[in-house]
Amino acid sequence: MGPLISFTDLGDLLALPFVQNALLACAVLGVVAGALAPLIVARGMSFAVHGTAELAFTGGAAALLAGFAVGIGAVAGAVLAGIVFGLLGLRRRERDAVIGVVLAFGLGLGVLLLALYQGRASNKFGLLTGSIVSVDFSNIAVLAAVAVLVLGVLGVLYRPLLFASTDPDVAQARGVPVRALSMVFAVLIGLTTALAVPVVGAILVLSVMIAPGAAAAQVTASPVRATVLAVVFAEVSLVGGTILSLAPGLPVSGYVAALSFACYVVCRVIAAVRNRKALTGS
Repeated sequence: MGPLISFTDLGDLLALPFVQNALLACAVLGVVAGALAPLIVARGMSFAVHGTAELAFTGGAAALLAGFAVGIGAVAGAVLAGIVFGLLGLRRRERDAVIGVVLAFGLGLGVLLLALYQGRASNKFGLLTGSIVSVDFSNIAVLAAVAVLVLGVLGVLYRPLLFASTDPDVAQARGVPVRALSMVFAVLIGLTTALAVPVVGAILVLSVMIAPGAAAAQVTASPVRATVLAVVFAEVSLVGGTILSLAPGLPVSGYVAALSFACYVVCRVIAAVRNRKALTGS
C-alpha cells in the first residue's frame, strides 16, 4: 500500500491560500498559547481553560445562530467566562466548583443553540473540532491584533504574575495585587482560548493551552526555558497537526492533540530518565 500523499501533492496543498492562512494562524496562536501555558499550569488553571473553551463554544454558537461572525461570539463568550471565573472563583478551593457550574450551563446552552441553527452542518461541527477552511485573512488580522495585546500585557505583568502564581500568599503580603492579576490573567486566557476554538475546536483546546506547558514543566524548572519550550511544543503541535491533516482531509484537532500528547510523553520519559540517573548517581 502506497503513501497517502506524495511530496508533489503536499506541495500543491500547501500552496492553497486557505492552507497558508491556517498555517499562519497556527503559528501566531502557537506563540500566544505557548507563552501562557506555563503560567496556566503553575496557577493550576487547567480546568478554567476547559470552562472558558465551553463558554467560547457557547458564544460562537450564539453568533452562528444570530448570523454574526463566529469569532466575535467566541471572544465575547470566552472573555465573559474569564471575568466570571475571576470574580467568583479567585480562591483555589472555590474555583473548581464555580467553573463546573458555569461550564455545565454554557455547554448545555451551546448545544441548544446549535440544535436551533438550521444552516450547514459543517459550521456546527467546526465549532467542536475546528476547521482550517474557515480561517481567512480577517481571522488572521483579528488573531494578530489580539496576540499583540495578550503578549504585550503578559510582558508588562510577567514578573508579578509569576510571583503570584508560585506563592500567592507571600505575593499578596508584599503588596502584589493578586486579585487584579487573577482577573487580568483570566481575561488573557479567555481571549487566547476564543482564538483557538476556530482552529482546534472547543473540545480539544486543552491540547494547545495546557499540554505544552505541562510538557515543559517536566524537563525544566526555569520559567524562561519553560516558556520557550512551551512555544516550541505548541508550534510543533499546531503547525504539524495542520500539515498532517491535509492528506486525509480530517479535522485538525485530532492531529494537534496527538502531537501535543507525544510531546508530553517524551518529556515525561526524559524526566524519568533524569530522576533515575540522579538516584543511582550515574
